[in-house]
Amino acid sequence: MCPNNSETCSIRVIHRGCMDARPASESEIVFRQLMLPEHANPFGNVHGAWVFKLVDEAAGTAAMRHCRSRVVTKLVDQMTFDAPVHVGELVHVRARLSWTGRTSLEVAIAVDAEHPLTGITRRTNSAFLVFVALDNAGKPTPVPQLLLETPEDHAEWAAADARRALRMART
Repeated sequence: MCPNNSETCSIRVIHRGCMDARPASESEIVFRQLMLPEHANPFGNVHGAWVFKLVDEAAGTAAMRHCRSRVVTKLVDQMTFDAPVHVGELVHVRARLSWTGRTSLEVAIAVDAEHPLTGITRRTNSAFLVFVALDNAGKPTPVPQLLLETPEDHAEWAAADARRALRMART
């Protein structure tokens, strides 16, 4: 039960009222872009940096939608390149919040490449990016807590919390 004694609120709403909590579903975003020759090397593979640009833009947009403030990329916890993206494929970049702290938040990313003529889709990349919310003066500012609605949200939170603990242990 949350501090406001609301049974519909997540236990993760700490030190604030339920009105400050927002579910990941409200800020989730999917960017889609057709990959063209200017995105690729001479062999038809899309540059990893181009994919990363899309990842950072999608994650940053999801983070901004959650906190309704400016955000800056603090770090990329990990990014996998599991399969190449080819010219002519439609890239889907899904960004969804997985964790919130006081002024920072983590966004989970899944990148899929779709062959638009067949509809066959495969996972090409995944990543976790951490952002810091900024106020108008460019200083870190508190973010709304993440309202966990589903068992999957709770599992994502636990995994994100474990990643955060590992990051903190490295510093």
